[in-house]
Amino acid sequence: MKRDELSPHGGGARLRRIGSMTARCPACGRRTMIIEDYLYDAPLIGLLLISAGRCRSCGYRYSDIRAAESQGPRRLVFRAEGPGDLNVIVVKSASASIRIPELGVEVTPGPASQGFITTVEGILQRVGEVLETLCADPETNREECSRRLRELKECSEGRSSFTLIIDDPEGTSRIISSKVMKEKLYSPSMS
Repeated sequence: MKRDELSPHGGGARLRRIGSMTARCPACGRRTMIIEDYLYDAPLIGLLLISAGRCRSCGYRYSDIRAAESQGPRRLVFRAEGPGDLNVIVVKSASASIRIPELGVEVTPGPASQGFITTVEGILQRVGEVLETLCADPETNREECSRRLRELKECSEGRSSFTLIIDDPEGTSRIISSKVMKEKLYSPSMS
């Protein structure tokens, strides 16, 4: 499908259903999960593949989003150096891992991982939610927890610089900024 078939300037719709299938539900095991795929031409981002599913038996829901065109296995590196960088758009595919070395953060995808669109600030908010849950554990080192929450707050307010690294073996994640550095994830000798 050509890009201008989806573009409002080309007369087409921004969202177009491209397929549907029935699959086995991961929650109840029945073949009653209907998954529909759509292409969406998002301003600033480009073509996205959106998958949405619902099991007719148990109601389990599934959603995923990724760039429609792969750039090959990629590492995306973005240095956030001020409040303006927190508004940069991030498309994280289900296969991608996230690291923020300065905060000791590493998020690896599991079997139920889903893609999403957010901002750099949204990534920090997600990290904060997990950190607050971990800090609620009575066996957590309170001093260490307080320090990490302080560091995260400084980054979230744009007062501390940090590096967001996304490793994506599918190459369908994006960081929408001219400041992003892109590297091949695997060297040719590894493939």
